[in-house]
Amino acid sequence: MHIAILTFEGFNELDSLIAFNILNRVKKPGWRASIASPADKVRSMNGVVLEAQASLKDACDADAVLVGSGIKTRDVVADAALMSQLRLDPTRQLLGAQCSGTLILAKLGLLDGVPACTDLTTKPWVQEAGVAVLNQPFVAKRNLATAGGCLSSQYLAAWFIARLEGVEAARDAIHHVAPVGEKEAYVTRAMANISPFL
Repeated sequence: MHIAILTFEGFNELDSLIAFNILNRVKKPGWRASIASPADKVRSMNGVVLEAQASLKDACDADAVLVGSGIKTRDVVADAALMSQLRLDPTRQLLGAQCSGTLILAKLGLLDGVPACTDLTTKPWVQEAGVAVLNQPFVAKRNLATAGGCLSSQYLAAWFIARLEGVEAARDAIHHVAPVGEKEAYVTRAMANISPFL
């Protein structure tokens, strides 16, 4: 089971790395989440440099893909050569997007008729792409999910785990990363956000 987190130049650390950490809480043979990028290294919006663990081709072949966000997403969607490499398919993959990553799914035509969530900055661009934007942190329809706001990345990760490994595995992963003294509240909130879409 391979979950690729698409991570582009100028990426938001919270979006890619929170999901990466939570997804890798599933300790099962063959399960892996990886950072997938168009280059060997990518620099975050705050200067953190990551080495890619997977290519865009690997992501296109993955069982699930989470499209991260960043400050250069509009450059990504304007790059026809880059966008043409993103052959994502919700009939065979779980697809999720965080904040401006939702714009990438919209521009790929994958959100046709599917309402989405995104951050407040990206909202008008997603709407211009013809996608209705909801005022909530998470939504999913069939194999497509979107989330809005950096800390909603936990909901995307939990949804991926629940769909691929089961609800209890998702609860366990969120419980593990939640603050001490607030674990049940965090698990309850996360499951309340994703349960209607499982």
